Amino acid sequence: MIKLIVLDVDGTLTDGKIYLDNMGNEMKAFSAKDGLAISQSIKQGLIVAIITGRTSILVERRGKELGITDIIQGSHNKITALKELLNKYNLTLEETAYIGDDLNDLEVMSLCKFSACPKNSASEIIKISHFVSSKNGGDGAVREILEKILKEQDLWKNIINNFSSTAQ
Repeated sequence: MIKLIVLDVDGTLTDGKIYLDNMGNEMKAFSAKDGLAISQSIKQGLIVAIITGRTSILVERRGKELGITDIIQGSHNKITALKELLNKYNLTLEETAYIGDDLNDLEVMSLCKFSACPKNSASEIIKISHFVSSKNGGDGAVREILEKILKEQDLWKNIINNFSSTAQ
């Protein structure tokens, strides 16, 4: 059973584009559908974490909005970062899913029980992924992948029931 879901950011939670204005301010676009799936996954008891090679205040802000408490930025060794998470929560790679899109995710993804990626990921990532989303990064790919995990663990119905009961 998957208990820990680790997300990359650029190209996975976003479209991979980094917008910089003439003042040096950075902008990223995140999918609201991905966000809903992340926050609902956390409410269902899954641990969702971010490991990213870059550092951005926007990632910290978005992660906190969604309830993500483990946000590891500037990671040049994603395997070491993942091992820290596994130790923190006393989990194993067999209980871990990793969602990434590019070569810096390749090695860490190959270690996890379940790996998935957006459809516009690097070909090497697509080859090793257990599931390839029908959507691009930043455009609902994470939602589709999380929905798959939640359905396989019989948790998706809880989310639907929660929203159904609030609509009445």
